Amino acid sequence: MAEVRLEGVTKIFRGGGSRWLPSGRGVRSALRDYQDRAFIERVAASEVAVGKQEGPVHALDNLSLTIRDGETMAIVGPSGCGKSTLLRVVAGLESVDEGLVYFDDRVMNEVSPKDRGVGMVFQSYALYPHMKGEGNLGFFFRVRKRPTEEMMERIRITSEIMGIGFDLLLDRKPGTLSGGQQQRVAIGRCIVRDPSLFLFDEPLSNLDAKLRSSTRIEIKRLLHRFGITAIYVTHDQTEAITLGDRIAVMRAGKIEQVGTYQELTTRPVNSFVAGFLGLPPMNLLEGWRVTSDGMLEGPAGRAPAPHGAALRADQGIVLGFRGEQARLIPDGEAPPADGLVITGDVLNVEPDFARQVQTVNIETGAARYAVQAPIDQPVGGGWQVRVAVPPAALYLFDADTEARIYPLDGDSNGVEDTAEG
Repeated sequence: MAEVRLEGVTKIFRGGGSRWLPSGRGVRSALRDYQDRAFIERVAASEVAVGKQEGPVHALDNLSLTIRDGETMAIVGPSGCGKSTLLRVVAGLESVDEGLVYFDDRVMNEVSPKDRGVGMVFQSYALYPHMKGEGNLGFFFRVRKRPTEEMMERIRITSEIMGIGFDLLLDRKPGTLSGGQQQRVAIGRCIVRDPSLFLFDEPLSNLDAKLRSSTRIEIKRLLHRFGITAIYVTHDQTEAITLGDRIAVMRAGKIEQVGTYQELTTRPVNSFVAGFLGLPPMNLLEGWRVTSDGMLEGPAGRAPAPHGAALRADQGIVLGFRGEQARLIPDGEAPPADGLVITGDVLNVEPDFARQVQTVNIETGAARYAVQAPIDQPVGGGWQVRVAVPPAALYLFDADTEARIYPLDGDSNGVEDTAEG
């Protein structure tokens, strides 16, 4: 196991087709270790895309991040934010322009991928199609001319670790296996090397919903059993929540915020994190400002500013609230005297019978937002509805800096804060 630290790491893709893989022996080592044809094709596609850029692109921009020993860090963010580049930097498949990468207290910048003790699982499985499962697991040992007895013992131990039915896959070629079975073999090939660090690059993206769920459980079991430091890159928030001890949210090559899921959803550092993370994410209403008499005024109306919020007159505000903390005001009921009341038109309704709620998607002017209501509350597309947001549910973000203004740290904002500090 190892603590992984990235300190001030910058990776720049320069126009004109500059290559991102290390040169010479580093390339051969990387390709021999991983032999991922789809991965190599993506490299070529990346170089073509980079060549079209006007000027340099900072894939990682002075990024600093610490993954604790034995921790699983989930990395999430929009496409192109640098998630996979970060993973390749840690693996050694990417050289850096600035900064240092540490495993514990050892600088890894000049250490080749094969010597980093890393096991990597790809989205595309990266199995040798002409080899059976046993051959795929044993390739690492054969390339390094390790004793056959050691190889077979490691394969036996890995087969036991992977659970019931895995030994039946060892005598079959990848082309005869389902997607879930291929991913099990790919994970087994990662484990057989006895790595000090697991790297997962969206490993479940190619699986259907049922297989994703079962494989997610399998990966969680393995991570818990080994207690090995792991970095898990994904676009699926359910995977990040389930597998990650902490979650790092990335944007444009930078880490916006790191924390547990509860910390990120109850205390988002800015409006980007608030609007990106959450199931569903926070509603964000733009175009609000602070009036001279301390009110919030926007396209949807006026509301008193929350008590204790540090605001200045004419300050631009992005107003946020979570749909589960708001409610639809039934016809004939008077609106509450405090908080925010918005009138809008229902776009559509999404029932969730398992939780006995419905998500009502509403439009007010140019703003669109979602509110949860009981499954039996009458509402339909095209209806005009009123939405009540209590004061304790409001979030305020500065329109220019995106930074959270309210709630202040330490306020509960209607949610019990039991997150780690």
